[in-house]
Amino acid sequence: MTGDLEHLPCAFQHTTSQAKAADTALEISRRAVEDQLKISGHKKDADVFELFLSQKELTEVIDLSRFKKLKYLWLHHNKLHGITFITRNYCLAELYLNNNAIFDIQGLHSLHSLHILLLHHNELTNIEATVKELKRMLNLKTLSLYQNPLCQYNLYRLYTIYHLPGVELLDGNQVTEKERRSMITIFNHKKSHIVQSIAFGGKVDTSWNPRSPLKQKPAQRVPSDFAFANNVDKTMFDDPEDAVFVRSMKRSAMAITYLNWDTVPTREEKYLEEKDTEPAQMLTVTLR
Repeated sequence: MTGDLEHLPCAFQHTTSQAKAADTALEISRRAVEDQLKISGHKKDADVFELFLSQKELTEVIDLSRFKKLKYLWLHHNKLHGITFITRNYCLAELYLNNNAIFDIQGLHSLHSLHILLLHHNELTNIEATVKELKRMLNLKTLSLYQNPLCQYNLYRLYTIYHLPGVELLDGNQVTEKERRSMITIFNHKKSHIVQSIAFGGKVDTSWNPRSPLKQKPAQRVPSDFAFANNVDKTMFDDPEDAVFVRSMKRSAMAITYLNWDTVPTREEKYLEEKDTEPAQMLTVTLR
């Protein structure tokens, strides 16, 4: 029998070895799950609401769809590469997958009840595919993606906020209103242009097309002894249109002050003394 195995093709032997390794990994995870069930004292799958499977050196996990009411799952600090084993756990509310080797989260969008998802310290590289997978998770409020290769994208945070508007806490930091305004400026030129046109009383041409080529002015020479001031924004943009819009949102504010006529008594009110003789109020409206 040993002689027969020696004559088998190398590819077949390699496939057989991989299958054995996968079976071993699944058996390890099966034992880990059973151990947790014994610790918690659950005898029925329907009674399982949480599983703690972190720091088990897991590379594979058995299908967990049998736990229909599973809401909390800890799988951090393992060696996982994917998440196919949980795509049918529709009641999951909190999922901890940080500190693994996950490079693909395909199927995660089916977890509509999820509101906490930790994915930091993994191997996610494609920001567009990752955000697309998370878009349909409308209840997602807390998300962590830091220490993934996709975070090297220079507008990673604003891009994520723009495409996942429901997220309130990203990478441990609260999403601010300033960031939401900035992401509209950069990623939604049309909406930003409309906002500006309203602010300027319709003086801006709303027929502007963000895809139209920019009109470049002739280059001007800068004196050799010229030095930029410290208050100059030196942020670099790949698209010139982004720089134009970011600058437009930082333009000086215009204040309009006018008299609040509701606080000025009429002639009859003065005569009848129905109102206290208080000074008239001034109102100020600030436009950018």
